[in-house]
Amino acid sequence: MTPYKVVEAWVEAFNKADIEALSQLYHLDAVNHQIAESEVKGRENIRKMFEMEFSRAEMTCIVINLFEDGDWAILEWQDPLGLRGCGFFKVNEGLIAFQRGYWDKLSFLRMHDLPIE
Repeated sequence: MTPYKVVEAWVEAFNKADIEALSQLYHLDAVNHQIAESEVKGRENIRKMFEMEFSRAEMTCIVINLFEDGDWAILEWQDPLGLRGCGFFKVNEGLIAFQRGYWDKLSFLRMHDLPIE
């Protein structure tokens, strides 16, 4: 699967809050580093991260732009509340090996009435 197709599948699973489908898109030793959070290593830990995050807030990813460059896919997104961000996905052998995301954590916490850490 191309990086573009992997990220399309990622968005579809994310919008369904399908934690199992999301986690299966990652390599066993993948790294997910949302810049506002600590780096998460390994598919199982990434699955646990999604489980925790989806239990805290309803999240939706609306694709603004999706680009592919070699082994990378670049996703520019927004959510229904107006929060915007971007993600960079390194894809090897049809699975996400590395993901980096940028978004405004403080705005996210405020929008979802979550405690500011």
